Parts: sequence; C-alpha cells; structure tokens
Amino acid sequence: MEHLAELPEKQPALRVMAFPKDANPAGDVFGGWIMSYIDVAGSIPAVRTARGRVVTVAVNSVQLHQAVSVGDLLSFYAEVSRVGRTSMTVDVEVYAERNPFNPIVVKVTEAQLTYVALDEHGNKREVPRD
Repeated sequence: MEHLAELPEKQPALRVMAFPKDANPAGDVFGGWIMSYIDVAGSIPAVRTARGRVVTVAVNSVQLHQAVSVGDLLSFYAEVSRVGRTSMTVDVEVYAERNPFNPIVVKVTEAQLTYVALDEHGNKREVPRD
C-alpha cells in the first residue's frame, strides 16, 4: 500500500467526498461511482483542449488499487497525454485523503480514457492546433 506525505503539487480537476449513499453495506464505495467521476474529471482537460464539446469513446484502462471508504476525500488529477486529429487521450489519477485525525494520502485509482471532439451537430471534428 503506497502512502504519500501529501497530494501532488498540481491542481486537481475535481475533488469529491464519498458518502454512505455511494457505498455498499461494508462501507466500500462502488467502483462505478469512482469511474463516473473519473469520466467527469477526464472530460475537463479534454473540453479545454478541444475548445468545445467532447464525448467519451473508450475507457482504455482502469486500475482500482485500493478500496475507497465513506469519508475519504478524493482528488482527481487529469491531463491530456496525447492529441490526435479528432481525439485525445487523458490520464487520470485518483488520490484519497484519509483519517483526518492522523491524515494519510493514498493513490487509489488510475485510468486512461479517450475522448473525441464533436461539432454542434454531434459529428467528429478536428482538435484545434495552436
């Protein structure tokens, strides 16, 4: 189990806290709940890069390293790792801040997703190049 002294020094795309409604009876948060926020976090740099609408076309990989518990504060870090003609690959890392009385930070999940830029009619369009 990897423990970190602190969160990465970059800005998270998203931060959320896990609540009882997000968990099973044992208090472990559903993987699908985490995956939905991974998609939201990944879409933020994708929209910025595309300068407009994007759609998720693939979840290339997801590794759930550790269980997430009710009360964990999750930080989602997302950055574009590749830009194609109409698509972008985004890497997302998720860290949990646990135990506020004796805080620890743990990397709980990482994922890679692909987004495609869309025009106002929902058709693929080229990603702008600066």
